[in-house]
Parts: sequence; structure tokens; C-alpha cells
Amino acid sequence: MSVLTKLKTLAVWLFVTALVPALAFGCPTCKDGLAGDPSTAAMVQGYFWSIVFMMSMPFLILGGISAYFYYEVRRARLQREQSDAEASETPAAELVTHA
Repeated sequence: MSVLTKLKTLAVWLFVTALVPALAFGCPTCKDGLAGDPSTAAMVQGYFWSIVFMMSMPFLILGGISAYFYYEVRRARLQREQSDAEASETPAAELVTHA
């Protein structure tokens, strides 16, 4: 399947999805709840927020782990630079050990 054929298929699919919004609903319960029943509006809102939180968790976890490792690498680099600066300030006479 060529790239052009894939792009055409994607364009047709997006066009059909935009024209027929009933096909775009993934959850029949949510679709029925949005149909105008005020007694299930809170339940539909709960489904919405649960999906939002579930979809955001992988990004939050990956972002938190990445931030932690960035902080640790940065701290290690600063410590190495400080130890290199201290080593360069030490006079050569102090580095010689007496036998």
C-alpha cells in the first residue's frame, strides 16, 4: 500500500467521521446520556473526567520520571564541576606524597 493510498484513506475516513458524528461516539452509554436525559448528566460528566485522568497518567508519570532524572544528572554535573574546580585550586606540592 503506497503512502498516497494511505493518505487518501485517512482523508476519506476523517471526512466521513466529520460528516457523521454519530459514528464518532466511542461509548454508547455516553452517547445515550448526552441525548438529553438530565438524570444521567452527572454520570456522563464522571465518565468524561475519568477518561481524562486515565489518558493523562502515562504523560504525568513519564514527565515526573524524566524530570527526576534531569535533576539528578544536573546535580551530578554541578558536583563534578565543583570537585574539578577544587582539584585545580589545590597546589601541586600538596599532591606529592612523601615516601
